[in-house]
Formats: sequence, structure tokens, C-alpha cells
Amino acid sequence: MRFSTKLMIMTTASVGVLCSCSQHKLEYPQAPTDNTVDNYFGTEVSDKYRPLENDTAEATLAWVKAENKVTNDYLSKIPYRDAVRKRLTALNDYKKSGMPGKHKDGKYYFYENDGLQNQSVLYRVDTIGGKAELFLDPNKLSDNGTVALTGVFPSPDGKYTAYTISRNGSDWTEIYVMNTATKELLKDHIEWAKFTGAEWHGNGFYYSAYPRPEAGKEFSNANENHQIYYHELGTPQSQDKLAYEDPKNPLHFHSAYVPEGADYLFVATGGAGIGDGLMYKNLKNNSGWNVIEPSQDYMVQPIGVADGKVYIFTSKGAPNNRLVTIDLNKPSAPWVEIVPEQKEVLTSAQFADDKLILSYEKDAATHLYVHKLDGTKEREIALPTFGTASVSSDKGDKDVFYTFTSFVYPSAVYKYDMSTGESTLVKQAEVPGVDFSQYVTEQVFYTSKDGTKVPMFLTYKKGLEKNGKNPVYLYGYGGFNISLTPGFSANRMLWLENGGIYAQASLRGGSEYGEAWHMAGTKLNKINVFDDFIAAAEYMINEGWTSPDYMAIEGGSNGGLLVGATVNMRPDLFKVAIPRVGVMDMMRYHNFTIGWNWASDYGTSADSKEMADYLLSYSPLHNIKNDGTPYPAILVTTADHDDRVVPAHSFKYAAQLQASDTGDAPKLIRIDSNAGHGAGKPTSKIIDEYTDLYSFIFYNMGITPQTDK
Repeated sequence: MRFSTKLMIMTTASVGVLCSCSQHKLEYPQAPTDNTVDNYFGTEVSDKYRPLENDTAEATLAWVKAENKVTNDYLSKIPYRDAVRKRLTALNDYKKSGMPGKHKDGKYYFYENDGLQNQSVLYRVDTIGGKAELFLDPNKLSDNGTVALTGVFPSPDGKYTAYTISRNGSDWTEIYVMNTATKELLKDHIEWAKFTGAEWHGNGFYYSAYPRPEAGKEFSNANENHQIYYHELGTPQSQDKLAYEDPKNPLHFHSAYVPEGADYLFVATGGAGIGDGLMYKNLKNNSGWNVIEPSQDYMVQPIGVADGKVYIFTSKGAPNNRLVTIDLNKPSAPWVEIVPEQKEVLTSAQFADDKLILSYEKDAATHLYVHKLDGTKEREIALPTFGTASVSSDKGDKDVFYTFTSFVYPSAVYKYDMSTGESTLVKQAEVPGVDFSQYVTEQVFYTSKDGTKVPMFLTYKKGLEKNGKNPVYLYGYGGFNISLTPGFSANRMLWLENGGIYAQASLRGGSEYGEAWHMAGTKLNKINVFDDFIAAAEYMINEGWTSPDYMAIEGGSNGGLLVGATVNMRPDLFKVAIPRVGVMDMMRYHNFTIGWNWASDYGTSADSKEMADYLLSYSPLHNIKNDGTPYPAILVTTADHDDRVVPAHSFKYAAQLQASDTGDAPKLIRIDSNAGHGAGKPTSKIIDEYTDLYSFIFYNMGITPQTDK
């Protein structure tokens, strides 16, 4: 064991009130504490709020209740909060239609939300533009809209449809099966699945699951031993057959993939590196496993099988990614490159009729291209402006659709003709009362601390002057090889309507410029991400757009870490900070649920003294100042069913903030109930959350928003 923990419990079961350092400061609940001290390679680190990691303990529940009362009392006194909610409700009240996909029953399936439905509804139609039939309404699966439909998986013959749901925003997945024609629900029901779909083969499907968790610890304990099972229709889950496990590596993920029309089972492994391991077996002769890539050092993702070859999207030998094929009958033969690495980053590839559609990213915006199966490029699919596009297509099917969105371009669905190369608009969302021609988006490039050029999108009202007083909402993420590309948000329009600037920075750690850009923001390079974010704020100030009194920053998950770290580094630069569901304890993050999976980006405090010291140097929880340095107004957000980034991160961070001397600006925590990390959150809860975020920001900037549009 490379470090030890000394624990002397002294839990506070009651909730009291801390004495205020100033008569202007809020009075915050006293959190339960103990005398825990961890030793990391000789460095002792206090963790006095360790009791808050027990999210079901009486003392924690009492603290949560008291914190929510303080936060709700504060927010309820903001005079225009109800008007903000009313405007956000109106902005969200428009029809949203998803991209159609053709299933094996010959019908087109698509999601649609009439405006304020908590969850989008799945419909089907015989022909595009025809009368739609309701297929599955997740709003009827719960009384409050907290059950989300997370995936739909039709069987190869179209006879059955498996679908996955999550409850209260949790990552835990349940699988149900229905008769596609009659919509009758079968008896089949899978529990405790996670990070999975349903991969059909024969009279059943493969799925991934964990062993049943300990009662009461379903949303906090570390997840280990991810296994793949085969479920035969009509049988109970207890009879499902184990298809793959790796007990020697309990922290690996395992995902099944069965290519359409092929008798092969592919298993992808992940969790230990930045990419995927990949193997496959022939299901007809039940032969042994053929290993395509043993390590998890690269992305190695199968996209389909054609003519006895599997097409692989990979970063192996190509930091900006490439497309190769592998002969399934000769797995040891050299890979055949059909689309080599380009200057731009290849982000995805898929079959479309008898061709391929490849998606590239250039300066954080999507570009689509049609290629022949041998890799020859035919043409680019013209998109309306810089934005984000995604494609729906299948091998052997001439129906190709894609969606397109940008900051002031609500999501639109297009049909693409593979023969002529023409795109036809099927439908575009119309937001009543908003004139998008009054807004503009530009992309700028600013210089970070070490001289690196970083791209950033700015969206604002036309004619906005650089007067140093424009409110700025700066958003970032910077991690896990994830790009921040342009996208529309109805909630964001409230900010733009009030003369605000929305700034989205493409920080290192993402995938905007390939693996080199990603690695430049990981482990011992993580400080680059924070420097990039700080430089974005400084750029907005130096260019005359705004000043620190009008600068708000926000980020979620890894972006919550970003906000917490940069506030500690430069509290003088921001007026308001919103760290949402953030990773705030960098010394212990790997001990909860799937936190260990983030080690490829962060490293862990158990790796080495160098890594432990580095993590400690920026961990948001451990670097809060306590010397009177004024901090911005901070509203921390989390949720009781977040089993991705457990709420203990935000609990401990908020408790430490409130106990520290950081000036008089409020330090509040908003703890949502029956909600998780964000995916599948009901529309009503999204509106409630943004009502509070925007009200908090405007109030602390001294701005009264105009809401009577």
C-alpha cells in the first residue's frame, strides 16, 4: 500500500450555524466533521469533511436539508426570479424534433418534444412527413418525468425492440423489451446494467452489467467487475449466460458490439487507458478470441463489417485518427489503411448505403465528407455555417439524414441524397419571439500563458459595443478528449437578449486538434487547461468586451473542476462562478463509483509522490484561500442521484468554502433531488436550474434582466 490513512472519528450529528466573520456574510450550516488525516507519500492532508462522503448518514442528510434552506431563502429574495422562470419557460416552449432513423420494420422512428414535456417522446411514421404514431412515451414511466429513455435497439428482423431507461439521472440502466408491431411489453427485464445498449444476435441480446451493489451504496461505492451477458428472450435475468469477464482487471469496462448482418461478437475494453482494447470471436463456430488491439492506448472502434472485413476507426499510428480495415479471416494480417490521417481531426465514420460518411473537426466545427468503401473521397456535404452535425445512416439503406445546429441556429433535420449530393430541409425548430438575425457568432484565437493559440466562439447581439461592461458567460470543459462544438440552447437566449456575451473556449484537454491537444491538458500538464481558461477571461477584458465585475464562469463535471481550480488561482478575475457537479477532491476521486476511470486524464494520488503533489497543488477542495482574499459569488450545484461524480465532491468543497475567509460574496450549494449528473434531466428541472443560475448571476452583477420579450 503506497499511502496510509489515519482516521479518528468525531462526527457531528447535529446541524448548527457557523459564526459569521462579518455581519454581511450569510450564516451557513455547520457540516459534520472528523479528524481524518491522509498521508500521501509523506505529505499529510487533512480531510475533516470526510463524513460528508456518507450521503445516506443522518448528519449528512440534515446538513443537505439545512444547506438547501439557506440557498432557497437566498434565491427566493431575488425580485425577478419568477420573471426569469417565466421567460425561460416561454423560450423552451417550442417543438423539438430529432433525426429520423429507419428500422427493420420499414418505419422511420424519431423523438419529438411538444415544448415543455419533461422527456422527449418516441414516434414512428411510414413515410417522412406522414402521420406519426406514438411508439413510446417515457413521460408515462414516472409521475415527475425523472425516468429517461436512454436508448432504443430494434432486433435484426424488426420483430422486437429493446429499450434502456435510467431513473433519477443515475447511470444505472434497466432494459425492457417490447413487441415492435403491437407495442406490447414482454416479461424480459434487466437490472443493474451500466454503460450498455442491447446488441441483438439470434433470439436475444448481449448487454453489460455490474454485480448487484450493496443496498444503500448504489450511488457511491466503486463499480468493479463489468461483465457481458447474453439474455435469451423469455427467460429470467438469473439465467443469462456470462459471455465475457476479466476478473484480473476488475476496473475495466467491457462493451459488446454485434455488426449488422454478421455473426461476430466484438468486445471493447476500456477504463485503464485513453483508448480501447478490442477483440472478437466468430459466433457461428464459437471459436476463441482474436485480439485486434491488446492495449487501451488508442481509440480502436469498429464501425461495421463488409465483404469479410471490419472497418476500424482508430488513433493507432495517427493522433488525428484514420480509417483502416482488417480481414476477419486473417486477424494477424497487417491493417489496411483506407483513409489516412489528415490535418483536421477525424471524429467519426459510418456506413451510408454502399459508401461511408466521415465527420471531421476543423477549429471545433464539423465538416462531413462522402467516401467510397475503398476510402476514396467523393464530395463534401455542405453545411449552413460553422456548427455541429451528426448523421443517421445504415449500410445498404439509401435513406440518410443529418442534424445541424449552431449557437443561434436551432437544431435542423436534413435529408441527404447520396446520388446527387443535395440536402433537403425536413424540419427546423422555430423558437417563437426570437429573431436570430439580430445575433452574431464569431471565432477568435487568443494566446494562453505559454504562447499556445486557443480558439473561442463569441455569440452576442449585433452592434454590441466594447464598453468594458458587457456581462460575459464564459464556459469551458478541457478534458477527456471531448470537443466543445457549437450548439443551440434556448436557455442561453435569455442571456443574449440581455446584452450578454456567451464565450465558449476550446481548451486543451479536449479533442479539437487531436490527441496532442488532448494530452497537453492531462496529468502533469493539467495546469495548461486552467491557464487557457484564465487567458480566455483576460482576453475578454483586454479586448474591452468586459471587466471582472461582469465576468461569470461556468463548467460541469470536469468543467466544475476547471471552475473550482481557476477561482482559487485567480479569484480577482471573476464576479460569479458556477461549478456544476464538479470533481473537486482530486486526492480521492478515484475511490467512488467509476472515478478510477478518469485516471488516464488525471493520474491518481496513489501513483507517485510527484503525481500526488501535483494533484494537491490544484485540487479545488484543498486550495481554497482562508486569508480574507475576496472570492466571487459561487453557486455550487450537485444532485442526490449523481453516481458519475458523487455529490460528496460538491458537499466537501461547499463546506470548506463556507468555513473559509473568502470575503462577503455568497458561497451557496444547490442540491437537486431525484436527479443525477445531467443526462435525462426533465425539462421542468432544467428550467428550475437555469432560473436559479441566471438569477444568481444577474443579482450578483447588479443587473436587472429584461424578461418581458
